[in-house]
Amino acid sequence: MKGLKMKTSPRLLRTSAAVAATAAIGGLGTDVTSRWYHDLDKPAWQPPGAAFGPAWTTLYALMALASARTLDRLEPGERPAFATAFGANLVLNAGWNWLFFKARRPRWALAEILLLEASTLDLTRRAARADRSAAAMLVPYAGWVAFATALNAAIARHNPKGLA
Repeated sequence: MKGLKMKTSPRLLRTSAAVAATAAIGGLGTDVTSRWYHDLDKPAWQPPGAAFGPAWTTLYALMALASARTLDRLEPGERPAFATAFGANLVLNAGWNWLFFKARRPRWALAEILLLEASTLDLTRRAARADRSAAAMLVPYAGWVAFATALNAAIARHNPKGLA
């Protein structure tokens, strides 16, 4: 459309870049083609591999938008605490892949994903103080991480030998 200008929030650009970096780093730590992963006893209710890409793409987009909206609406003095919580959440998010797939430690990954879920709930709570819509955008992420926690726990439980 001629004359239509869209203004993108600088914070949305920054949160999108941070989330994209998280996805890339986490992706580098993921190996669903390894013999180790293939040989794991996984529960029947694990979603098909094709579900994970679209799910995470949607969740990452929501995370970037929700975090930018929250940062845009917080008072300047409140932004650093939220940004720190968001950054910690992204580190935990990417770190899980490395513990599970590269280190091959489902139990360690389970401990880490419990921290990720606590971080995600905290991030949602913080967002709700500034923008209820932003908090609502984080709810699917918290739900997916809760599901992933249950899946991780089932894998750890079904594969006790040789797994720390």
